[in-house]
Amino acid sequence: MDEGCFVVAPVVASGRDLRALAAIVSEDRADLPADGGLPESLLADLMSQIRCDAVVFNGFDSGRQAHWFAQEVPSTLGSEDSDRAYWQHYRDSQFDSYPIRTGDLRGVIKITDFYSARQWHSTAMYTDFDRLMGIAHCLMLCLPEASPRMAGPGRHVRLTLDRRSGPDFSERDRAVLTLLRPHLHQAYLDAELRRHPVPQLTPRQWELLRLLAAGHTNAQIARRLGISKGTARTHLENIYTRLGVSSRTAAVTCAFPTGLTRAHWSGEGGAS
Repeated sequence: MDEGCFVVAPVVASGRDLRALAAIVSEDRADLPADGGLPESLLADLMSQIRCDAVVFNGFDSGRQAHWFAQEVPSTLGSEDSDRAYWQHYRDSQFDSYPIRTGDLRGVIKITDFYSARQWHSTAMYTDFDRLMGIAHCLMLCLPEASPRMAGPGRHVRLTLDRRSGPDFSERDRAVLTLLRPHLHQAYLDAELRRHPVPQLTPRQWELLRLLAAGHTNAQIARRLGISKGTARTHLENIYTRLGVSSRTAAVTCAFPTGLTRAHWSGEGGAS
């Protein structure tokens, strides 16, 4: 099949299904991991809507061949040997390397989009990783990394649903995950903001930071705000002190951990 073109059959959702899906992404959850990811109760609820044996959510860094956070529900993460086997073979797997090869972080894909069962079972990824991990079928969704601190080439987050036996994931399963994708992305953004709260700055300091983030020099900022260049520099020094940083880049990253949103540009974000 052509990469990036996944044909999804029409799926009808009942009112009960829609209410259950809405509850997954709208509930206020306290079990937020400190080191990254989503509340584990959210991942567990997702399993109730798409039958699977495990849900894995992790930060994926293809350049360093590492995860900067990793979650699995239930928690049975593999060994160092299994991690080594995965990174050794992922580029040769059309399924696992698809987001890196194509840049597509919107599609919801499964192994059978790329391989027949016989073809998949002959791959090194299946032999050295999936079979040993007991994975028969996999459904994957990717999201862009929320924080500029972590963003970079080959870096994104991945949500995978694994089945150890039984039938492959259905088009209904794909449709459910596609429907939830923007809400899961927002849940991840919200989780990052909870882990890295927006600093408390004055409205003028936020105004200056937005100009800083847009790439303006001190002289340009001074002209835009109608202040002297020295006053602009003093404001910046006060901001650095408040944020506990020492550079322009670090100040912007700290102030806008998930990037500049429309609220930030309109003056709503973080002003106090």
